[in-house]
Amino acid sequence: MAVPLFAAALVGVAVAALLWSLLSLDRREARAIQANLGRGIVPLAAAPESGSGLSGVLERITRRLTPPPYVRRLDRLLALAGRPASLPLGRLLAAKPALAVVGAVLGMLLLSLDGAPTFRLLALFLVILGYMVPDLMLLSRGMERQTTIQRDLPNTLDQLLISVEAGLGFEAALARASANGKGPLAEEIVRTLQDMQVGRSRREAYLGLAERTTAPEVRSFVQAIVQADAYGIAIARVLRIQAKAMRVKRRQRAEEQAMKLPVKVLFPLLFFIFPVLFISILGPAVINTIATLSGR
Repeated sequence: MAVPLFAAALVGVAVAALLWSLLSLDRREARAIQANLGRGIVPLAAAPESGSGLSGVLERITRRLTPPPYVRRLDRLLALAGRPASLPLGRLLAAKPALAVVGAVLGMLLLSLDGAPTFRLLALFLVILGYMVPDLMLLSRGMERQTTIQRDLPNTLDQLLISVEAGLGFEAALARASANGKGPLAEEIVRTLQDMQVGRSRREAYLGLAERTTAPEVRSFVQAIVQADAYGIAIARVLRIQAKAMRVKRRQRAEEQAMKLPVKVLFPLLFFIFPVLFISILGPAVINTIATLSGR
């Protein structure tokens, strides 16, 4: 029984990998590179139409069939995850039904082995899991990214405060902090500066930064900057207060994690470490007791 299940799982993984490679192939970028390399040799009108092929057809079909509220939810998850270049919204919408089909194939293989109610529920679970795998991946990546932003914010505020007190303007301080920093927070600052360069007001750019994150510290910082810009408050004073508050929150967060540590260690101790200790300590005594009682 285990061998057919293992074989079905291997087949499903191979089919899923093949479909994912077909959907994640960035043909648009490849066509743009070919067009740039062949500029002056091949007319631009001879370039193939974007969105053609299997990936483009699936993107158009799934975009029409998916409810708009769910599309907006996926777009929100992509924004929180940093909008990976290899996974735009259309490709994500196309990947979900393809992975659901893979789950359905695995479920049919399981049902062909045994039609018990348990296997029927397992087949249904595989279909739902295949459809929701992209959502779970985006949710996990977004949570990790927001945690990194929350952790990097105090150091970035210190850099901004030092730059502003040294005589730089706030936008110049943001540019310096984004150039010296790494990670998702530096990327969001760069995008905020780019929004200002293309014509968005500073208020809209700052509020856009707050919308692209779920960290409460970032939202508090953006609200303080927006109010300081609206009422003409000295930005250095606002940054000094915000940097101090962020350091306090970071220390409180570290203390909270330290207080949670004994509870987290308790379950591994109970289920993995204590049984081994009991066996190693009481095992010889139990063996001697059994041998004594049996008269050996």
